[in-house]
Amino acid sequence: MKNLLGSWQLWAVFSAAFAALTAIFAKVGVENVGSDFATFVRTIVILCAAAAILALTGQWQPLSSVSPRSWVFLVLSGLATGFSWLCYFRALKLGDAARVAPIDKLSVVLVAAFGVVFLGEKLAPLNWLGVALIAAGAILVALRI
Repeated sequence: MKNLLGSWQLWAVFSAAFAALTAIFAKVGVENVGSDFATFVRTIVILCAAAAILALTGQWQPLSSVSPRSWVFLVLSGLATGFSWLCYFRALKLGDAARVAPIDKLSVVLVAAFGVVFLGEKLAPLNWLGVALIAAGAILVALRI
């Protein structure tokens, strides 16, 4: 069991499952609420949950233990997350969850491309085929026919 909990694949599947629930819960949640306010509420809940997890697991660390470079990139990541959530909730307010979520998941395609361009990661031809299929699948699911 310990090996399983140390598996990135297990945590990635959990992430996907919770992301799916996020879309469904958010679609219902924004029904009679402004999308930006809904994002604000969601952010408060996440902040409290993350603080509780840190407290329960004893993972708090001094702010001084974070390097200046890490601070810059964590702040940039936080800003990108915030903008992503604002856009996502706005899209859910305006569209069907079953069509919004696949377009949102085009982030997988962008991460692959950005990883190669900015991080020097390498993808084999079979990996690129997978990226192309994800892109095609997201677009096909999002089509209104």
